[in-house]
Amino acid sequence: MAFGDFQNEIYFNGLRGVVPTMPVSFAELAERAQAAMPPSVWSYVAGGAGDERTQNANVAAFDRWGVIPRMFVGAKQRDLSVELFGMTWPAPVFMAPVGVIGLCAQDGHGDLATAKAAARTGVPMVASTLTVDPMEEVAAEFGETPGFFQLYTPTDRELAASLVERAEQAGYKGIVVTLDTWVTGWRPRDLSTGNFPQLRGHCLANYFTDPVFRAGLAQSPEQDPQSAILKWIQVFGNPLTWDDLPWLRSLTTLPLIVKGICHPEDARRAKDLGVDGIYCSNHGGRQANGGLPALDMLPEVVAAADGLPVLFDSGVRSGADIVKALALGASAVGIGRPYAYGLALGGADGIVHVLRTLLAEADLIMAVDGYPTLKDLTPEALRPVSV
Repeated sequence: MAFGDFQNEIYFNGLRGVVPTMPVSFAELAERAQAAMPPSVWSYVAGGAGDERTQNANVAAFDRWGVIPRMFVGAKQRDLSVELFGMTWPAPVFMAPVGVIGLCAQDGHGDLATAKAAARTGVPMVASTLTVDPMEEVAAEFGETPGFFQLYTPTDRELAASLVERAEQAGYKGIVVTLDTWVTGWRPRDLSTGNFPQLRGHCLANYFTDPVFRAGLAQSPEQDPQSAILKWIQVFGNPLTWDDLPWLRSLTTLPLIVKGICHPEDARRAKDLGVDGIYCSNHGGRQANGGLPALDMLPEVVAAADGLPVLFDSGVRSGADIVKALALGASAVGIGRPYAYGLALGGADGIVHVLRTLLAEADLIMAVDGYPTLKDLTPEALRPVSV
């Protein structure tokens, strides 16, 4: 079944008087999610760095590109499948890591719901280090869908090795090392409420269940949670240098993907040091304000990666955005806030709905505009939009 057939499902349900209970547009999705989420969680997920110009620029960058329709193509059958890291994905889409996704669910177990949605859709999840439930329990819900573990590299190398080893043993298919979050960016929404979830003990299950982390405590996190939180503060942020990359590479035989790369020279150097994938992202504008939209840097990063897979996120809100990022060279496109909002509204069902809407729109754009396969989506499919 083509992803675009989701619209037929909706229309035929309408004949029976059944209309979607979940929004099919991002604007309504965000509006309803805000009403459903506690204000502190909403501000953390929806907010960005500074006055959020970079976050907004990420979104606006997609509007500067337009897809050129091609006719007489006969795009009745589309193939969105992609080969990445030795695996076949049904579509070039994944769920980007969201550090507080666990808190976005009404039951407080959003990591598990996200993994269940991955199993149901075939859309891989990149699970954050910062989860409510331990990584092993999250991985157990993936089914046949590959999952990836995102590592916030701690200052304790033994702890880093333990987290990666646990991810391997749990069945994750790759390690995504985030490079731009060893210190938290200036986030006025959170600062105005004095709210930082991890300092309150949220989303620290992977640390509190880790044998290396626990060995460094006088008492267990269950007995003395405050001391465990203070220990986490001490080990969390590691300002990595190029000298650390060979060590990171040595930790695992799994595909190693480095996240936060927006400069072509960084992409070239990372490739030379043996990474398996580049992840072009500016953290959705959450970490540093005053920057360029990640989409603007994507073509240069793809060129510098010279054949390595390039994952991308930052500002993706629609199926049209997915198509444009693919045309600019992304191997796969990460969804962030949209699936978090779907989770807040409907748990795993809500995420599945959001993913299906995004994939349906992308598939139908490829059908209408005459791009039946991913190889047809090249930079020549786009033109700058005149304003």
